[in-house]
Parts: sequence; C-alpha cells; structure tokens
Amino acid sequence: MVKNNDITINWVKKWAKYAPASIALINDDDGSKVSYADLNVISNGYASRLQQFGLSKGDRVAVLSPNKIEHIYLFLACNQLGLILVPVNFRLTPPEVAHVIKDSDPKLWVMDSAYEEYPIEAGYTGKKVIFSELLKWTAESLKNPVSVELPQVGDFEDVCMILYTSGTTGKPKGAQITNKMLFWNSINTGLRLNLTQNDVSFIHAPFFHTGGWNVLTTPMLHRGATLIFISKFNADRLLELCVEHKATIIWGVPTMMDMLYRSEHFATADLSSIRYAIVGGEPMPIPLIEQWQEKGVPIRQGYGLTEFGPNVYSLNQEDAIRKRGSIGFPNFYIDTRVVKDDGSEAQANELGELWLKGPVITPGYWNNPTATEHAIEDGWFKTGDIVRIDEEGYCYVMDRKKDMFISGGENVYPAEIERVIRELSQIKEVAVIGVPDSQWGEVGKAFLVFDDKQVESLSIDEVQAHCRHYLAKYKVPKYFEKIAELPKSDSGKILKRALKH
Repeated sequence: MVKNNDITINWVKKWAKYAPASIALINDDDGSKVSYADLNVISNGYASRLQQFGLSKGDRVAVLSPNKIEHIYLFLACNQLGLILVPVNFRLTPPEVAHVIKDSDPKLWVMDSAYEEYPIEAGYTGKKVIFSELLKWTAESLKNPVSVELPQVGDFEDVCMILYTSGTTGKPKGAQITNKMLFWNSINTGLRLNLTQNDVSFIHAPFFHTGGWNVLTTPMLHRGATLIFISKFNADRLLELCVEHKATIIWGVPTMMDMLYRSEHFATADLSSIRYAIVGGEPMPIPLIEQWQEKGVPIRQGYGLTEFGPNVYSLNQEDAIRKRGSIGFPNFYIDTRVVKDDGSEAQANELGELWLKGPVITPGYWNNPTATEHAIEDGWFKTGDIVRIDEEGYCYVMDRKKDMFISGGENVYPAEIERVIRELSQIKEVAVIGVPDSQWGEVGKAFLVFDDKQVESLSIDEVQAHCRHYLAKYKVPKYFEKIAELPKSDSGKILKRALKH
C-alpha cells in the first residue's frame, strides 16, 4: 500500500513546481484564469479553513449547490486532508437529499443559500457552511497564503469521494471512489486519448455525476492541462469557447453533440484545433457522426460507469463508421469477461453480461454491503450491461440487463431495436420499453422524437415497416408513439423509467 505519496495523489502540488504559470482553470462565469501555482495556493488555503471545523481523516463533507468552480478547490482540499467529498444532486427533492445525507452522515455540509431549509428535512444538526462563504476563502487564500504547505494526509487507497447513483433500480447507492481509482482512470484515459499538458477541454457536467470529475477533469489536472469551466452546458457558448481558447478535446452524450451541431454557430465555428470528440452514454446516430466528421472533428465512442473507471472502453475515431455502435476495446489496465446466464463464457457474437476487473474498481457501495456483494464477485464488477464481442474483438452494448423484456418466451433487447430505428434520418431520438400484453406477456413500445430539420416526412407506418424489414417479428414494437422529447437525467441519459408511468 502506498502511504502519503504526493506523486500519486497531489498532482496540483507537483504542477505548481513544474509549470507554475501554466493555466489550470479558465472560469467562464467571470473570465478569470487560475494558474497551477494559484490553484495550489487556493487548495492549501481551503484545507487550512477546513481544519478549523475539527474534521478528521475519513469524515464526509457534503456539497449541495449548482456547479461552481469552488467545487474543485474544495475537493482538492478535502483530498489533502483525507476527507471524503459527497457531491449531492442539487435537483433532488428534499426527501431524496435527506436519504443521501442520512446515508453518508457528513460532518460538514456546504450548501447554496437556496437549500438552507434542506437540513430540517434530513434531520441534520451538524456543521454547515453557506457556499458563498467559499468566495471569501478563495480571496483570503490568494491575499494571505498559508505560510506552510499542509501535509498530504490522504493515502493512495483511501476513499476520496462518494458519488450516488441515479437510483434507477431503487434508492440511490453511494459508489465509493478512491485515489487509486482516480490515478488509474487518468492513466487509462491518457493512454487511449493521448492527453498532454497542451490539451484544452471543458468542465460542463454536474459535479454530482462522475463525468463532472473524471471525464476529463481529473485526468486533465493530472497532465497539467487546461480546463474551461462553464457552470451549465450551453451549446452556443461552448462553441464560442472552443474557438476562443482553441479547445483540443470536447466530450458529451449524443444529445449534447446534437445540440452543438444544431447551434447557429456550428457552421461558422473554426474547430480545427479539436483532435476529436468523445461520446458516451449511448451510441451516437450515424448521420450525426457524419455531420461532425464533415466538420473535421472525428468521433470517439466510449463507455464507462461510475463504479468502474469511469473511462472503460474506447473506439478509435477511424472505426467510427465501420464499427458504428461499437464501444471498441477496453482501456489498457482493464480485464473483461462476457458471462452468459448459465455462468459460461460467451463466444463471438453471443450475448452475455459484461464483467470488469482492474485497479479502477470501486471498493463497494457506502454503508451497503448487500449491494456491494451483489455487484462484485471474486474481484469482478458485474456491470448489468448485455454485450456481444464480434469476430474482430469489438464490443457492442446490446442493452442494460434490467431493460430486457421477454415477449412470447423470447428475450428482447430494446437497444437493438433503437439502433435499427435510428438508421432513419428523420428520427432524432428513440426509446423502447417493454409493456404488458395479454397474449405475449410483454411487447415493445417505441417512443419517437422526429427531426424537425428533415425535409422528408416519415409516417409511423413507415417506421414500423422499417423495423419489420430488419428485425425478427417478435422484436418489432407493437406500439409506436410520437412525442416532442424524451425525459432525460441531468447527465443527458434517457430515463426509461419515466416512460413507464
């Protein structure tokens, strides 16, 4: 076990020595730039402030606030002191927040002033800080730097963060994230994406989501690169920033990439500095891939999850069309298995559940040994994703195991149907779920969002005919419904559970 090793933990401290004037953060909220030297001073100042609350190693610090750049300062300070940051979804209702607070039992709760009544619902009587106070911490840290750098308390194997899952299968579970996970995720990400100190990317995902921290915030900080912070995703503004700061990598879910493409700035924006765009969450439609590639921005499809990585698979940009829908190959230091229902290994093109093993695995769910035992078996994390590996070794996510439904005794995977429907250029988005049926037990229902930019119209009957041509009869949805938009989570993923009500 590595103990108190600044080399593997306190990356900012190192870059403050190697390249103190290099810009770590550009804050689009006020246009300010933070060098690595300043970032080290600020995080050290925050750590000194946190010490005044009498916190001990392993104590949790909850944060309930919309995205602010101060989240990063607070995380770095907590990491230095061996504290565990708990970013809370600020869009949750008070009862939902109460569950997270009761489960994580923080010793300090940092919150935006808009949420000052939430501790009452949670029965929280501990120490509190209003988020606006952190602005004073920043100013004071820069004006009067702490004379002596505080020692690194957190260890390599320590839990440094708890990220609560979206709760699609019940109450949210707290995935424990360790310093070891952050380090190896950065190594894997850097090797596959060729990250360097010269790269420029964005922070735009919410900090209660793994994407906000690990795609690509922590890997970029590890490389001494530059991150542009925008408090909320805005397609027009992001494109302007790409041009202004010569961004080298952008990323998002397909919904975000579609919003960028549809921005009035897309056609004229000079995106020649961008090496590629990273897309995850779900497969990106081929027409959208082609639009971006025509713009000179290659697409790299990826795959990951909070509990493992999160950057697990990556498809090289040259295969974006030839292997459309594939997530490519696993990252360097990750082992994989595809396990069938009977426990045997799946062969080429056979379906099975994806299991993962490697140094980026979570040690488990906070305060939930039952969920941990269910998810991890002999060091393998069971993802719940149904995949197949083709003859060349490329992996395809066929569906979430829990999303599968059985129609007339046959397993039906909605993702397979959705891929077929997305081949129609008039379809912007689609989601398929299983619904009860008196004859077959369950049948498919497809929710369709039509592309209003397409000149050629398309009828529901034509969509159904397309499905019948490319899918076995039992896979063709019985019902098709046109809707204005699909319900989505804060990270842009489609919420199928909302379609079932």
